[in-house]
Amino acid sequence: MPDRPSARSLAAHCLWLALACAAPVHAQTQAHMPAQAQPAVYVAAQAEQTPMLATLKNLVHIESGSRDYGGVSYIAQVAAERLKALGGEVQIIPATDVVRLEDTPEQVGPMVQAIFKGRGQSRIMMIAHMDTVYQRGDVDKQPFRIEGDRVYGLGVEDEKQGVALVLHSIAMLQKVGYDSFGEITVLFNSDEEISSPGSRRLISALARDQDAIFSFESGGLQGSLHLATSGIGAMFLDVQGKSSHAGAKPEAGVNALYELSHQLLQMRDLSQPDNGLKLNWTIAQAGTSRNVVPPHAQAQADVRALRAQDFQALQDAVQEKIKNRLLEGSQVTARFELRRPPMQASDAARRIAAQAQTIYREELGLPLHVNDVALGGGTDAAFAALNTRGGVVEGMGVCGYGAHDMYGEYILLDCIAPRLYLVARMVMALSEPPTAP
Repeated sequence: MPDRPSARSLAAHCLWLALACAAPVHAQTQAHMPAQAQPAVYVAAQAEQTPMLATLKNLVHIESGSRDYGGVSYIAQVAAERLKALGGEVQIIPATDVVRLEDTPEQVGPMVQAIFKGRGQSRIMMIAHMDTVYQRGDVDKQPFRIEGDRVYGLGVEDEKQGVALVLHSIAMLQKVGYDSFGEITVLFNSDEEISSPGSRRLISALARDQDAIFSFESGGLQGSLHLATSGIGAMFLDVQGKSSHAGAKPEAGVNALYELSHQLLQMRDLSQPDNGLKLNWTIAQAGTSRNVVPPHAQAQADVRALRAQDFQALQDAVQEKIKNRLLEGSQVTARFELRRPPMQASDAARRIAAQAQTIYREELGLPLHVNDVALGGGTDAAFAALNTRGGVVEGMGVCGYGAHDMYGEYILLDCIAPRLYLVARMVMALSEPPTAP
């Protein structure tokens, strides 16, 4: 873990950063501005970096683990107040339409929805999540701080940077006086890290009539955009046997652990890595006491797929496999749980990503990589893509690394202003009337 700076040194650094980015920023950015950049937007993006860092520090220090109902409720209130201050039509929406998954908590955190209306016709949606994987008290081990070009803090990359980036991108649009979009819909949810059981349906419903949906997960250290994400599922295997004394009369029992082992071994060839289908058994439990034949055993598997039909084919294959039992008298059942559907790249998403690449390259002189094949992870972008006419682009957030790593999660300081610029310019590009052929 890097050394934690003293309060005095951190304050001094923040003061220096504020002074460096305040009044002189206009002269500095004009001197270094790429020739093709839009001056007003470029200067506004540079100037917005310091306020965004202040917002990000505040968000990081609000502990909001997915299962911490008090924490996620509080951060939702903070986000709602910020959106109201920006002029949005804001509501905090309790999670009442909940899809109950294996690990869904009794209380699922709320969502924050805001609508900003402009003079044009475009409909753009921005989504980000406020929850983290950390527990209350963890922030003391890894508080917000800036070290060189890295900004550290719990949840800073995954995904409080996304919440802050949305807030300050909208603030930027207002500061440059741009309102030619039709409607910008913002949705912040607080259950993404537990597969969005309370927000998935609202995300899909709101995305349906959008022209473009931007999701603000980090694009990694390179800031890549993602047009496809893996589907995520869970497979559950349950074996019922019969208990008996393991030493005196083991033959009178039906050993559920033996049967479970048999089942897992005969399923070891169901993965198809070349096609993106992965079945990996990761959790197992069996037995009650050393001298008792275990009457019950169970296992869970992580499942990934690039196509929805692959999930169904896998379920069919598992059901066929469990018919072959090792022990007479054992009972084996299997069930599948869809955590996130796969998202496949669409033509609409490719067009939007190409616009983003052009802006980054021609206006900022920066490369922007686009992945249109899923790499294994899954996000809320998949729920947005289920039934929308618009393109869905993931990875619009600030470049970063170390998600879920208590001591290594960070974003890159010099990626903040370019990302602010990109979001604002994409709203403009999508809101311009089409040019005649």
